[in-house]
Amino acid sequence: MSEEKAAELTAVQAALAAEHAAVYGYGVVGGRIREGRRQEAKTAYDAHRARRDALVREVRGLGGTPVAASAGYALPFSVPDSAAAVQLAAELEDRVAGVYSDLVRAATGGLRGTAAEALREAAVRAVRWRGGSVPFPGLAERAATPTAPVTPTA
Repeated sequence: MSEEKAAELTAVQAALAAEHAAVYGYGVVGGRIREGRRQEAKTAYDAHRARRDALVREVRGLGGTPVAASAGYALPFSVPDSAAAVQLAAELEDRVAGVYSDLVRAATGGLRGTAAEALREAAVRAVRWRGGSVPFPGLAERAATPTAPVTPTA
């Protein structure tokens, strides 16, 4: 495998890991979010599941074994209520956007376009959750608050 393809596979695996974490995180969001925003959370959850499934196929297409989801993930903060669930949703989208930004840099061809679309979708969802935007979504080094990697707990 060429160095470029290996870098692409590594970035796809990172995006897959981030999607696994986002699916888990939206499970928490869905359990805490107020009724008026529950459908928005479900839509985001479904979008992340679809992206996760597409990335599994992409990893296999590149000759890799898809990274498995962890049994649980450490949340960046406590989520006792709907307001915290909204913050968590925005944080999840920021983290996913960061990983897709890396994939845009590593990918070529159609995968680069797919990664750019996923980055855009995550940035738009983050704006909706947060109620405002950040400069350079997906680029932690340019944003006001850097994104931390998602950490599996088990």
